[in-house]
Amino acid sequence: MSDPILTLDNIYTDIAQYHILQGVNFTVPRGQVTMLLGRNGVGKTTTLKTIMGQWRAKSGAILFEGRDINTLPTATRARAGIGFVPEDMGIFGDLTVEENMILGCTSGPLDAVRKDWLLAAFPALATFWKSEAGNLSGGQKQMLSIARALAEDRQLYLIDEPTKGLAPAIVSTMAQALRELKEQGASILLVEQNFSVARALGDSAVVMDDGAVVWSGAMAELAGNKDLQEQLMGLSMEAH
Repeated sequence: MSDPILTLDNIYTDIAQYHILQGVNFTVPRGQVTMLLGRNGVGKTTTLKTIMGQWRAKSGAILFEGRDINTLPTATRARAGIGFVPEDMGIFGDLTVEENMILGCTSGPLDAVRKDWLLAAFPALATFWKSEAGNLSGGQKQMLSIARALAEDRQLYLIDEPTKGLAPAIVSTMAQALRELKEQGASILLVEQNFSVARALGDSAVVMDDGAVVWSGAMAELAGNKDLQEQLMGLSMEAH
């Protein structure tokens, strides 16, 4: 297995009076796609937000490139090389697609080669480059949200359900872009409910339940074991 770019060591996160994460432990191997799976409400999104610093872990360590970042502000974590695509997209509707992309670049102008790759991966963004992002369809907004996070080369990408609610054609476009990102050597932690996408992209998988990790291993092992899928998640990937 590749050396880990990210390690969560016994992470506990509370939100108000609720104990959401209860001793989360897993690693994200460098240069691979790690799928974070599980039923709704088990703590997957909270895990991503805790890594990013939007929720502060009560205890435990978050090691990014060997450094504990648990006490660092969100902006510092982003500057260290972590990109985040939230489930709610978080784009600026009154700004153009181009302006949204510019905001994704914290260290300088959008690199021309990077821009060409992103517009080839998401052709709709080229069509609406000068249009206000608020006028885009839901699928196009999701493309913009992901493209903005990819505007700069990051060491680690945290992506929360990028294909949720999208038409099959847009899911295919999204999956291909993530596949190309993986081929470029990116490390990705991906929450995804579309198991065909998870099976196609994932190198490894982490399954959560009730705020803790209940299984981790090779994605191929999980994808090939129907009984294990039903035991861990109450359903079979073959149904998705």
